[in-house]
Amino acid sequence: MKPTFPARYIKLPDATRRNASSAARISLITFSLFALTACEQNSFVPPPPPKVDVSLPVRRSITRYLTATGNTAPIQTVDLVARVQGVLQSINYADGTFVKQGTTLFTIEPETYKLKLEQAQAAEAGAQASLKQADADLKRQSSLVTRQVVSQATVDQSTSSRDNAQANLQQAQVNTKIAAVNYGYTNVLAPFDGIVSAHLVSVGELVGASSPTQLATIVQFDPIYVNFNVNEQDVLRVRAAAAQQGLTAKDLRETPIEVGLQTESGYPHKGKLDYASPTLNQATGTLAVRGILPNADRVLLPGYYVRVRVPLEQQKDALLIPDIALGSDQAGRYVLVVNSGNVVEQRKVLTGPLEGDLRVIENGLKADDRVVIAGLLRAIPGQKVDPQSQKIEQPRASAN
Repeated sequence: MKPTFPARYIKLPDATRRNASSAARISLITFSLFALTACEQNSFVPPPPPKVDVSLPVRRSITRYLTATGNTAPIQTVDLVARVQGVLQSINYADGTFVKQGTTLFTIEPETYKLKLEQAQAAEAGAQASLKQADADLKRQSSLVTRQVVSQATVDQSTSSRDNAQANLQQAQVNTKIAAVNYGYTNVLAPFDGIVSAHLVSVGELVGASSPTQLATIVQFDPIYVNFNVNEQDVLRVRAAAAQQGLTAKDLRETPIEVGLQTESGYPHKGKLDYASPTLNQATGTLAVRGILPNADRVLLPGYYVRVRVPLEQQKDALLIPDIALGSDQAGRYVLVVNSGNVVEQRKVLTGPLEGDLRVIENGLKADDRVVIAGLLRAIPGQKVDPQSQKIEQPRASAN
């Protein structure tokens, strides 16, 4: 029986090995030729330019505003005090409620002052009677002296008595008025429409003993003031705009203002300028300005921190682009535009106020520039793009 060996141990004849080696070389040469042919046919083709959305800037009229921050303040606030001494008899309102002008809020022991008024009135009536008697006596003595029945000295004495009675009457009348005023002070009235704070004293407590005692505070909410400061540069801008439009100081006081709270969108509260300080504060370089607004629904409370804007002038044909199309670097703000050769360029711009979602461009952009508004990451300055024309939506009402 012949032994068997694995194939790798079988020795082939020389001719067979030579034929196999030649076949391998021919296969390798054939593969190389095919590879070279394939490389010549599949040459590199660059990708198409990336697509980006472009649009022309929006052209429209805008209103230039002066913006500031301020605080609301009551147009009137008064501390209610006891102007006469006595025991607090009653509190005639609920703490924190709205009251009308003339409403009785506190009553302070009125009976004592009523009696004093009646006493003064009685004294005044007695003084009137004395004057009447003195006047009649003077007339009688004057008649007798003409007939030489009495001397001139008697007439002079009657005249003096009449004058003294007249002075006493005047004094009695003054005392009556003082008593009436004090009696009126026993009822503490609301001096204007407003909201009264919590009472600071209790019924039965002695008030006004040594000095006026504060009973509560009343605050008027409608209308309401808004105080804010304007820096020196803005003051110069306002004065220049007023001079250009021919406005007087009286016209400026009628300038409308708009106010918005921190939680509100836009400036829903409308009013007008009411006062401007005649001088700038040298320490802060600002001018104190005040506006006045109706506040019938009492949405604005004194002390609120508010946003304020004042319209200065109208600008025609302003250029606006989406705020998201703006970029920033160390040199400032810029936009990407596509030129006539569809190559992206970077433009430095000077920006203005925000109008809704659009930003006003003050300088650096022309009306026929195609601005990249979408696909900004694909728009590289100096490279070509495939611009897709779009239309910018008109701006919504500004919320800033």
